[in-house]
Amino acid sequence: MSSIAAAPSLPLARTAVVMFLAFAFAYFFSALLRAVTATLAPAFSAELGLSAGDLGLLAGAYFLGFSSLQLPLGRWLDRIGPRRVLLAFLLVAVLGCAGFAQATSFAGLWLARALIGVGVSACLMAPLTAYRHRFGEAAQLRANSWMLMTGSFGMLASTLPVQWLLPALGWRGLFWLAAVLLLLSMVLITWCVPRDVPPQTAPAASPAPGYAAIFRHSYFRRLAPLAFVVYGGLIAVQSLWAGPWLTSVVGRTPAQAAQGLFAINLCMLCAFFSWGIAMPSLTKRGFTVNGLIAFGVPISLVLLGLIVALGASAGAWWWALWCVSCTFVSLSQPAVAQAFAPALAGRALSAFNLVIFLGVFCVQWVIGLAIDGFQTLGLPRAQAFRFAFACFGVCAAASYAWFLMRRRDNA
Repeated sequence: MSSIAAAPSLPLARTAVVMFLAFAFAYFFSALLRAVTATLAPAFSAELGLSAGDLGLLAGAYFLGFSSLQLPLGRWLDRIGPRRVLLAFLLVAVLGCAGFAQATSFAGLWLARALIGVGVSACLMAPLTAYRHRFGEAAQLRANSWMLMTGSFGMLASTLPVQWLLPALGWRGLFWLAAVLLLLSMVLITWCVPRDVPPQTAPAASPAPGYAAIFRHSYFRRLAPLAFVVYGGLIAVQSLWAGPWLTSVVGRTPAQAAQGLFAINLCMLCAFFSWGIAMPSLTKRGFTVNGLIAFGVPISLVLLGLIVALGASAGAWWWALWCVSCTFVSLSQPAVAQAFAPALAGRALSAFNLVIFLGVFCVQWVIGLAIDGFQTLGLPRAQAFRFAFACFGVCAAASYAWFLMRRRDNA
């Protein structure tokens, strides 16, 4: 198939831009809904009396719902097409937001948040699959980085703007507003995204491999621990634990914590924008995804160690530096897609995304359990946070060691 990136005539280039913007609008709200619990955590905790473990479980419901459909999602993306699949999933997200706005119990909130996670689980995979079908390699890397930049816009909007709107709308009104805007994103995708490319079917004599072949792939296995621990941990911190760290360890007020989260997400936005600008040039100069990851992850490990050591002195800017250093691992997502044929792009991306978001769910919840556990042992809350993140750092270092040991597994 000819690539828009390879032959960028003006009509095709315009189509690519419009398609990107429509997809990005939906992904913006996916990221906002993912991260908003970090800002709303004080409100949830005060209203429902949540422990750290409960809060981690509520935030993790999104990721559990998100992860639960990743494998069937990959099949549907390859067989039905990203445009139609995304529209169907967004309708589920609308229902989830409406249910969250009306929930009156912790169980109701948890179920509605899980439904939101299911509904937005195609908001990145569908665009990346479409880009794999239509764009060249360098354009895929750029589009991936700029989609993640759009996600950072959404996470940015989940901080101070949500804090400003909270007194006027309340958290229930905010979720009603999200439902309306997701409906608008469905309209934009219907109008602006070209109809799905007909799926490519393999000859009868050589059927396309399924998920077993994807999970057995050596390059997939090399990157999976980093995706689970480091990439999953990045999203877990950005979407939940950075806020409680700022209030419980650093001693910030909820409003000040929201300002800190705003700074973190602004830095992430700039980082992903820079990756999108730089990747085509870096690729031409011979830089590889594996080499960039090998260079960047140690920086994140050192920064996490400093954050744990500094404790109350490690404010938002330290977390911003750590999050930016973790973005090296985000390059693994398009690299995995390029390791498989276009007809398998949806399944490869969804399988890898499943690993990432299972990691988010586990890291979010286990950090909360660790904080509660260390407090039970008699440690002050701030010390419990530091010990929990030290344990996370050990796991991150182990995943990096696995990546280095499997350096021959380069697809």
